[in-house]
This record gives sequence, structure tokens and C-alpha cells, in this order.
Amino acid sequence: MEKMHGFHRKSYADRLATLTEVVPLSSAALDVINRHYNAVSGDLIENYLTDYGLPEGIATNLVVNGREYLVPMVVEEPSVIAAASNGAAMLKRGGGITAHAESRVLTGEVIIKADNVLAIQDWFTNQKAAIMETALQAHPSITKYGGVQDVEFNIIDEAHVSLELFVDVGDAMGANTLNSMLEAVAEQIESELGQQVLMSILSNFGDHNVVIATGMVPFAALQRGELSGETVAARIAEAADVANIYPKRAATHNKGIMNGIDAVVVATGNDWRAVESAAHSFAARKGTYKGLSKWRVTDAGLEGRIRLPIPTGIVGGATHVLEMSKVNYQILGIQSALEMMNVLAGVGLAQNLAALKALVTDGIQQGHMRLQLKSLALTAGATPAQVNQVVDALQRLPKHEQDLAHAHQLVANMKEDDTDGE
Repeated sequence: MEKMHGFHRKSYADRLATLTEVVPLSSAALDVINRHYNAVSGDLIENYLTDYGLPEGIATNLVVNGREYLVPMVVEEPSVIAAASNGAAMLKRGGGITAHAESRVLTGEVIIKADNVLAIQDWFTNQKAAIMETALQAHPSITKYGGVQDVEFNIIDEAHVSLELFVDVGDAMGANTLNSMLEAVAEQIESELGQQVLMSILSNFGDHNVVIATGMVPFAALQRGELSGETVAARIAEAADVANIYPKRAATHNKGIMNGIDAVVVATGNDWRAVESAAHSFAARKGTYKGLSKWRVTDAGLEGRIRLPIPTGIVGGATHVLEMSKVNYQILGIQSALEMMNVLAGVGLAQNLAALKALVTDGIQQGHMRLQLKSLALTAGATPAQVNQVVDALQRLPKHEQDLAHAHQLVANMKEDDTDGE
């Protein structure tokens, strides 16, 4: 596409004009683009077009470390927020969630292409303090957060080694800070050792950002129809055990946990890709992919525990650039990155509980279907005033007819009725 050459150098107006030359957008599409344009967003990403909106809602009932939170969640999947609120309510009946974030230490790596691995190791042993000082001088203000904690030497293979730098970044997201420190160390290595640095970059492994959250659910909160709370508790514990030994089930088990965590991460302008990467690599850290939560039946009820890294901050990145992110921090009332991590772990535990309870009792579809049908009605062109009517009509149809074609027909019939009424 020759016309797109130099697209990134064009003004916004010229980029939009060029796009419409290449792609014949309708006037309705252009209206959507123009209505959601935000000049601030143009400074956040390259080749900016417009803002893409996702629904935001509030999860309720979440009690973590004795405090009740209202939790903003940005997500397009039906029932995620309802499930988080439901799971949190069950855990609230057991006294709420207890969570502890271990630290806010980020890890960075300098990967060296080694001529002699042992010679580099000897140099590292003698220069460890100097390396830490080099990192610190690249960003001296980091000392007010805790600063450089350590640096380690790791042999990757016979031709590559890694220096791992550990930095406490406090409440900041910290990626830019750490990368600047790593580049300074890389220059030192190349200057003093004459070895080629292949790359220097932060690690999303996240093993120094681990959070543990636990909670108890009374049996009475788990009863479902004729199923006793004890029966439901046993089924949830068994389902969690299966996720711990069967990777295919663990993938969906953990996706359900991340449904809730990611929605809050997005709402607060944090890096949800980093959080996902950390969580899933942690789940596979022992060589087999496992579930991130465990549930067991006790005399008092169903006890849950989740343990995973959640690398998030409350300063930097887009956390306070995006308007709704700033609003969401006011709603949350969070004062530190560690508190944020505790809340996120609590959301993950609540989300997991609600999903497992649904799976082992009514099945996941019962809670999903009305919300799914609402999405279907909107896709078919129903107005907000028509959505519930369309959903009610779809629910009266056989399940195999609850599809987009029938939703279109129902909406069309409503439009005809409105026209006849005129």
C-alpha cells in the first residue's frame, strides 16, 4: 500500500484522509471515529486513529484485609462482573479475604553473548558491588523506594549468561526506570569486559511480585437448590484438584481467574499483558502448567487460596493519563502498589470461586445466557429500549433458534410494528 508510506509522519488529519483513500469507510464509520477522538491518546500510541471503548462496571462485596472495596472493571465478556461480585459476597460471609503482597521488586536481565562463561563469572564476583552502583547512578532517586536490592549471575548455556538486576520500584510501574538501569549496566559490561551484550530488558517473570490471598466460605453460602453446601464445596475442591494436575483444564481455570484480574488492571491503566505473562509463566514454573488456586473442605467450610505474581503499580504509564483511570483510582481508594496487588488477588479468588460453583452446579451457561442474548440483540440492531423485549422473545424460542438470524427478525418485526403505529 504505497499511500501508507510515511503514515507515522503525517498529521492526524492527513492520516485519517489517507486511511479513507485506502479503505472506503462509510460516513457512519467516520462519525464513530470522530466522536471517540481524544488528543491525549494521540500522545500515548503511534499512528493514533481514535479511542476504542469497552464497557466498565463496578464489582461489589469485595472485602480484603478488613476493608470493603468498590472495584472498577473494564471487560466486554458478559457475567464477569456479576461473577466477581457473587464470589466476593460468598467470601464476605466467611469474613472476607486475607491477602499479602510480598514485594514490589522488578527483575531485569542483561543477556551476554559469552566467549568464556567462567571468566565472566569471575569478573561478576569481583565487580558485583560496582555493578549495583552503576545501576543506582543511572536512576539515583530510586533509593527513596528501596533501590537496587541485588544482582545475580546465571549461566543460560555455554554461550550465554545473564545478569539479573532486582530493583524495588515502590508504587511505580517501573519499566522505564529499570530499563534505563539495565542499559547502564550493559555499557559497563561491554566497556570493561569487551563482551557483546545481546540485549537488556526487564523480565515479566514476576516471581518477586507474588501475592497470596486466602478466604473461607461457609457451607450455607454454597447451597444451590437441592445440593447441600457441603456437596458443592466438595465438588469445587475436586474441580480445583483437577486443574492442578491436568493442564488442559488448568488453562481455562486460570483464564477464569484472569477474567477478573485483567478487568481491573485495564480499568487502572496498568499493563495487562505483563500481568498475564507473569501469571501464566508462574503457573508453568515447575515444568507443568497448573491451576493458580486451591480449594479444600474444612470443618468450617470451603477454604480457598490463590498464589500468583501481579506486577502492577499506581504511578507511571497510563495509570493517571487516561481520564477514566484517574476516576477509577478515586473509586478504589488505593494508597499503594502493594494494596493494589492485594485487591487484585482478592478479585481473582472471588472470580475463581464463582466460576467453579457455577460449573459444578448449574453449568456455566445459565448465568451467561441472558447477558449473551442481550449482546445478540444489540448486534441485531435493537435499541436500548428494545433489548429486553428481544431477549424475552428469544428465550421463548427453542435453544437452537436463539441465534443472530432470529434476533434480526425480531428487531425487524419491532420496527414494522413501530411504523404501522405511526
